[in-house]
Amino acid sequence: MEEPRVRLASDDVWLELARADGNSWRITADWCSWLTADFTADLSAAEVVDFAARMLSHLRAPSGGRFSAAVTPGRNNPLTLKAEPVGDKFAFFVRLTPNGDDSVCHLQMEVDPIATSELQEAFRALHAALSV
Repeated sequence: MEEPRVRLASDDVWLELARADGNSWRITADWCSWLTADFTADLSAAEVVDFAARMLSHLRAPSGGRFSAAVTPGRNNPLTLKAEPVGDKFAFFVRLTPNGDDSVCHLQMEVDPIATSELQEAFRALHAALSV
């Protein structure tokens, strides 16, 4: 069985959050093959389920307004997504912090707009895989 994961991707940029095993998650990102990040984060299934649920809640919102969601508000947050509506899609500004809430060692990148329906499907699958 494949481990739970979510992948956000546009033409040259992608981000993936995937469970490696237990509470170990891999966060991998690539920007045009010029800049990459690949690190492990200690996250509980409950934290990732909550993150997926918050993302789904924002994506279902009728306003289609901008929003932000962090995997773990507070302690050692490895990933924050800021979403900007673009028609029926969302573009993401991604902030990766391998050492937690670190203002020195971080990576920021932009993911081109992705269809809202595609995003809902991806986060719904992640939520369902962890809610079993």
